[in-house]
Amino acid sequence: MSVLIAGGAGYIGSTVASACLDAGITPVILDSLVRGRAEFTEGRIFYQGDIADGALVDRIFSEHPDISAVVHCAALIVVPESVADPIGYYEANVTKSLAFVGHLHRNGCDRLIFSSSASIYRAEDGSPVTEDSPLAPQSPYARTKAVCEGMFADIAAAGKMRVLSLRYFNPIGADPLLRTGLQLKRPSHALGMLIQAHQAGTPFPVTGVNYPTRDGTGIRDYVHVWDLAAAHIAAIERFDAILTASRPSIAINLGTGSGTTVRELCAAFDNVVSTPLTTVDTDPRPGDVAGGYTTSDRAARLLDWAPRLSLEEGIRSALDWIPVRDKMLGD
Repeated sequence: MSVLIAGGAGYIGSTVASACLDAGITPVILDSLVRGRAEFTEGRIFYQGDIADGALVDRIFSEHPDISAVVHCAALIVVPESVADPIGYYEANVTKSLAFVGHLHRNGCDRLIFSSSASIYRAEDGSPVTEDSPLAPQSPYARTKAVCEGMFADIAAAGKMRVLSLRYFNPIGADPLLRTGLQLKRPSHALGMLIQAHQAGTPFPVTGVNYPTRDGTGIRDYVHVWDLAAAHIAAIERFDAILTASRPSIAINLGTGSGTTVRELCAAFDNVVSTPLTTVDTDPRPGDVAGGYTTSDRAARLLDWAPRLSLEEGIRSALDWIPVRDKMLGD
C-alpha cells in the first residue's frame, strides 16, 4: 500500500513518512521544498512541486496507482509571519488546499487525513478542550486551518471525499532513529527557547506566574512527534472503519489530557541534562495567555491512540537531534 504525503519533507510530514516505512506502508512524498528539506526525502519516492499543480498530481497517481490515501501536511505554519502576510497564508494554506482536493477527487482518491491544529480552539484559560469546544482561532495561520476543516467537511458532506482531521498543539522531539526532526535552527516554541538559554548559560524567563493553572505558570500541550506520527498511521489503517457514507468527516484531538506547565517543562528538562537550568520569573508578555491542552478520549476510542512517549523522552530526542540538524544545515 502507498500513501501520498503532501508536505512530506517538512517536520511532521517527514516523520509520518518514517513511520509509514516502519509500518510497511510506502510513502510517496510531494513537497515544494519552500520550507521542507530535500535531505528528508533521501531514499524515498519524491516529487518536488506544488500541491496545486494538477498535472503533477495527475502524474503521481498515474505512476503510483496503488495510492490509497493522502496525508495532507503541506502548510505555512509561522504565526507572526501569518499576521504580517495573511494573503500569502490564505493562498498557500487554503486556496492551494482547495485546488489539491479537486485534483485528488479527479484521480478517484477519496481518503484524506488532514494534519490540522488545535490552535483553532480558544485555549486561553488553562483548561482542556474537546472536539466539541467552540472554535475561535486567534491568528491568520489558525484561521486557515479552521477554514480548511470547514471546506473539507462541506466537500465530504457532498459525497466527494471522506476527511479525518487530526488536531494537536505542540509537537516536540524527533524520529527516534534521527532520520528526521525539526529543521529550524532557532525554533520559537518554549522548548526551543529553553534549549537556547541552556546552551548560552543564561536564565530562562518564566513569563507569568499567576495564571489559573496548577503552579501559576502557563500551560501547553507537548506531544512527541513520534506519537503524532503513530496517530497518523492509525488513521490510515482505521480510516474505513471510522469514516462511512453517513459519517464522511470527523475531527480527532491528539493531546496529553493534562498539559505541561512551564515549571513542569523546566523540571523535565533538568531530569534530562547534566547541568541544571536556571530560571527567572518575569511578567507576562503582551498577549500572553494561560494556554490550554486537549483531551484525547476520541483518539483512544477510534484510533486506539494515547501518547506513549514521555515529556523527558521528547526533550531528550530534541537534544539528540541538534547535532544532526546542525550538520544538515551546515553549521
